[in-house]
Amino acid sequence: MEHEKKWSIVSLASIPLVMTLGNSMLIPVLPTIEKKLKISSFQVSMVITLYSIVAIILIPIAGYLSDRIGRKKVIIPSLIIAGIGGLISGWASWKMKDPYMMILVGRVLQGVGAAGAAPVVMPLVGDMFRSEEEVSKELGVIETSNTFGKVLSPILGSLLAGIVWFLPFFAIPAFTLISIILMIFLVKSPKKQDEPLPFKEFLKSVKKIFKESGRWLYAIFAIGCILMFVLFGVLFYLSSMLEDQHGIEGVKKGLILAIPLASLCLASFITGRKIKENKVLMKWITVGGIALLAASVFAISFTENIYFLLGIFFVCGVGIGVTLPCMDSLITEGIEKEERGTITSLYSSMRFIGVAAGPPVFVLLMKASHQVMYYSITGICILAGLIALKEIKPKAEG
Repeated sequence: MEHEKKWSIVSLASIPLVMTLGNSMLIPVLPTIEKKLKISSFQVSMVITLYSIVAIILIPIAGYLSDRIGRKKVIIPSLIIAGIGGLISGWASWKMKDPYMMILVGRVLQGVGAAGAAPVVMPLVGDMFRSEEEVSKELGVIETSNTFGKVLSPILGSLLAGIVWFLPFFAIPAFTLISIILMIFLVKSPKKQDEPLPFKEFLKSVKKIFKESGRWLYAIFAIGCILMFVLFGVLFYLSSMLEDQHGIEGVKKGLILAIPLASLCLASFITGRKIKENKVLMKWITVGGIALLAASVFAISFTENIYFLLGIFFVCGVGIGVTLPCMDSLITEGIEKEERGTITSLYSSMRFIGVAAGPPVFVLLMKASHQVMYYSITGICILAGLIALKEIKPKAEG
């Protein structure tokens, strides 16, 4: 039984890994896509943003369906759709003279697939394990897999694009196929004990959750959004800066982009192991992680020395990495199984809003001035820290 659960977690962890690769792998390739297709920085940022916008809209629907018909019945078709989206973007890039619009069509389909795959993993982990300590530990593994995907993304994206610039699109269906096989054969969803509530009753129960727990839920939603906004914006900024100011491209650029992501991955894994059921600790790790992130972003404004910046970006990764598993655990353990898919999917939507907003907002801020960008992002991080401090109130605090 223990052996089966381990393989289930490995299989589930492959999904956020694959979905992260499907998006983050393109970040180091964006300047190349811009040059190849002769489009603007804003247009190329839409390759990331459109994917995220579609996911934002559809994630709550996927979460609701997973509560009603079962997690696997939503995850597997979603992985298939994501794979088809990758094929369309890759084929258009390969065969068409002006492939930009078809690339976006493929990215829309990938967004549809992402909406029904990665966000449903979190409630499924909550369903599979009884104790809060186990849930926190395994969610740490899932978040680590997500962040490991981000570590691998710039290296793999740069490596594949070095062969042919559109090859990262074709890698996506290959990865999704592996996850589909693992999900079919190695993951057994827990059987539902009760019949699902009628839609009106379900809606009432969700409204009741927000009435009773709205303040801390909204706080976690806002923090998740801000963290992803800063992460993807910083990655986009770092990718552009390495090429434009330092002439660093290809796999070398991918390895440098992996530095803050590697620290994020390691911090997520360690935090997931340490927090157990301690919700008070989760709150203070969250506050501390966001404070570290704010200080790091502010420090970037003092110099453009590449080695100093890489050190600061490493610390940025730690700040985000310690915070994410705490957010995951607080929201998953704080919601009953019947509504868990819906509530956690809303949280995932908020994270995707951050992913979508990051690159285009950073483009606009960079055009104003780099100092405006640094100070604006520092202010947003401070706001997230204040929200965590004021609104997350674990019961143990009394």
